[in-house]
Amino acid sequence: MRKQLNRLLVCAVVACSMLASCKAPENVEYFQDMYDNSSVQLAKQEMITIHPLDQISIIVNCRDPQIASMFNKPYYTHNIGATQTVTASNNVSSNASQNLSGYTVDTDGCIDFPILGKIQVAGKRREEVASDIKAKLIASNQIKDPVVTVEYMNLGVSVLGDVNRPGRYKIDRDRFTIFDAISLAGDLTIDGERTNVRVIRNNGDVDNVYELDFTRSDRIYNSPGYFIHQGDVIYVSPTDKRKRQSTVNGNTVRSSSFWVSLASLAVSVAVLFTR
Repeated sequence: MRKQLNRLLVCAVVACSMLASCKAPENVEYFQDMYDNSSVQLAKQEMITIHPLDQISIIVNCRDPQIASMFNKPYYTHNIGATQTVTASNNVSSNASQNLSGYTVDTDGCIDFPILGKIQVAGKRREEVASDIKAKLIASNQIKDPVVTVEYMNLGVSVLGDVNRPGRYKIDRDRFTIFDAISLAGDLTIDGERTNVRVIRNNGDVDNVYELDFTRSDRIYNSPGYFIHQGDVIYVSPTDKRKRQSTVNGNTVRSSSFWVSLASLAVSVAVLFTR
């Protein structure tokens, strides 16, 4: 009788261990509600617009490089023991753009452009700024055939929490989504909470928070947080498992190891009393 009881207790411990270790992970797979030929409605498409204190580069080109140079701030390239200044119209390769001296948008949303003076740029897309400057150059008879290029310089998004490469990443395109940012950060870790990814966006005196659920497509694409703005902060919460691991040994009442240990203790006590 005692042997049978001991065997039953041992079997119970083994069963608890198997259940604890073999439980299928939940909420790991993205887009669990999507299937072949399914579709989902996107949120209103938002393009990146320029904000006060953003930095932008503006390059003007035309047939006469000397005329164009009047409207271009210089590149600064650094050599050992010397600083070389090169104008944007002197056939500088595009990989030198990181050294371009750009324009910082003031608190009124304007930049001070050579000869043309104050130009309102806040609230506009970069193509709109380029078109506006081109029109002003032609209207003022400064250049007949200008080509104006506008690029972002300091626009970025911060990705924090349970991702593989947390940090601040550059926004280099006009439409930037949550998945662009998460991809740059190396995707979520296996312990990142897929159902609670927060996008924190400053809106003047308040911060707006949008919660996205990566397991549900309608809770991603329909959210205002799907299209990322410059200055956004993306935070990936840890799963409960990850939170438990932050304790001394992770052996809390909510962990499977706790119950396995408790069952083992019960078996040991039962064996002592049945001898």
